[in-house]
Amino acid sequence: EAISFQVMCDTQDEIDHYWSKLTAGGGEEGPCGWLKDKFRLSWQIVPGIVPELMAGGPDKAARVMNAFMQMKKLDIETLKRAAG
Repeated sequence: EAISFQVMCDTQDEIDHYWSKLTAGGGEEGPCGWLKDKFRLSWQIVPGIVPELMAGGPDKAARVMNAFMQMKKLDIETLKRAAG
């Protein structure tokens, strides 16, 4: 796990696409947008909106981070709701 890749996505469709392709054929889901592909390489599939959602103070950031930590594949709408 010395190397990992991060994919920033603009839409939920992009997240769903990369998530399904990279977990196919023996990949493994992990927490917080992390997964391992069939070759055991680590990837994090992240909505590009996360920095914006985390801005606005510690309470807002904590709500978003709490929602983030409860997911495997990240869901943009859930994160937006957590941001309030």
